[in-house]
Amino acid sequence: MSMPTLTELMEVGAHFGHKKEKSCPRAKVFTYIIRDSVYVINLEKTLEQLKTAIAYLKKAVEEDKVVLFVGTKQQAKEPVRKLAESFKMPFMVKHWPAGLLTNFATIKRSLKTLADLENTIKSPEFAQLTKKERKVVEEKKEKLYQIFEGIKDLKNMPDALFAVDTVKEKVAVSEARKMSIPIVGVCDTNANPDLIDIPIPANDDSAKTIVLLLKNIEEGIREQK
Repeated sequence: MSMPTLTELMEVGAHFGHKKEKSCPRAKVFTYIIRDSVYVINLEKTLEQLKTAIAYLKKAVEEDKVVLFVGTKQQAKEPVRKLAESFKMPFMVKHWPAGLLTNFATIKRSLKTLADLENTIKSPEFAQLTKKERKVVEEKKEKLYQIFEGIKDLKNMPDALFAVDTVKEKVAVSEARKMSIPIVGVCDTNANPDLIDIPIPANDDSAKTIVLLLKNIEEGIREQK
């Protein structure tokens, strides 16, 4: 299984947690020591949890299950998009639309509207419209596309949720929990790992850490048995 080494994790700063006062007491189980009032994440635990996460996601992909990948913070947007697109999975890297999971029927209607507008634009009849009419349709489509780009082909509720920074994505996590959708997440020491089915303890503020973890997740899912 594709796994980073402890040295590689150290080099990207995966072990740096938050200050004690900003950390969740429940996260202590994944820490090693406090240094200069900052929690140091136990990277051996990171590797253990990463291995479990890869095995779970690999099985989900092999069973044609749908995993929704979420990462709306700047450092996570492109790595999350890349990982999701590599497996043709849905993703959310912009603002999480409230009710995406808890009110999926409404979201589905918006997705249908987006699909209808895209089909209208591709149709021969579109060219017959006035310039002003075409602009209205295009602007409407673009507005919905900006919100739903990563989930526009989502037909049903996802089978699992993967999130980078479960504190930043607390609405997504909360909705997934309400709908009993399993959650895999990269959790810093400010996150409560008890809310996540498979927490991966790591510095989720570090762009290099996110890239390294997601690269190994992608390679791990692709590995042949």
